[in-house]
Amino acid sequence: MKNKATPPLIIVGSIGIDTIETPREKRVEILGGSVSYACAAASFFVKTGMVGVVGTDFPPEHRALWEKMGIDLSGLQTKEGKTFRWSGVYEENMDNRRTLLTELNVFERFTPELPEEYRDASYLFLGNIAPELQLHVLEQVRNPKFILIDTMDLWISIAREKLIEVVGRCDMLTLNESEARLFTGARSLMDAARILLAMGPEFVLIKKGAGGSMLFSKNGIFLLHAFPLADFKDPTGAGDTFAGGLMGALAELNATDEKSIRRAMLYGSVTASFGVEEFSLERLAVLNRKEIDDRADTLKSMFYID
Repeated sequence: MKNKATPPLIIVGSIGIDTIETPREKRVEILGGSVSYACAAASFFVKTGMVGVVGTDFPPEHRALWEKMGIDLSGLQTKEGKTFRWSGVYEENMDNRRTLLTELNVFERFTPELPEEYRDASYLFLGNIAPELQLHVLEQVRNPKFILIDTMDLWISIAREKLIEVVGRCDMLTLNESEARLFTGARSLMDAARILLAMGPEFVLIKKGAGGSMLFSKNGIFLLHAFPLADFKDPTGAGDTFAGGLMGALAELNATDEKSIRRAMLYGSVTASFGVEEFSLERLAVLNRKEIDDRADTLKSMFYID
């Protein structure tokens, strides 16, 4: 029997069932999780393999949605028990949120195992999971061209040494402003990026929410503004959508030079701007590539100076 083809991009992360309350609306038990958002975003650009875990209570319609989007589910584990649950409330400005409930359930015992065909993937995105698990995945891949990792304040605080080891083995680290300052102890993002680059990655991508993102490398700094929206409904998963779109676009280009990364960032930002227009994957589920390309052209035109 012939082995399945290797997807160009593999994404590892969490899958959750979320309950989200914003100043205007509350949605109960909707699809969430870093790998869910990231794979959905990447699917507009290349075939993407998902690595995550769900419980036996996981709604079949969510799995069907991923399949409809063309996401490869060979790396999706189903374990006896309940799927990871998260509940949160957003403040009026939609920037700050308060966690009400976190139930790890089957995610607490998650050990990411890559199917054989995933191990030759050229592009790998390790979402926000414990650094020990990220290292476990890195031991399984054979010769990836480009590795992006995400992290959070929890791992910076409780697993710093393992995280530093992971950072030293990736091509790009992404994190937000407060995490960059916490990790390095630097007040300036310029200083924080310099310290992070010294840990080993070629690129450091600092996410600034509605303020866009900053790419740091030995060649300097690239600034990308987020696409301006008149209104949006749910910022949950925006960073994962951005990173997934970036990695999908980079895998489609099949290039890892800085010019290609900048272009991929543009597509990641635009894809994320669609994602926040609705809750969960609702907007991404009806999105098409032409809409993404058209909005990317619009965003590029905002930067152009004759």
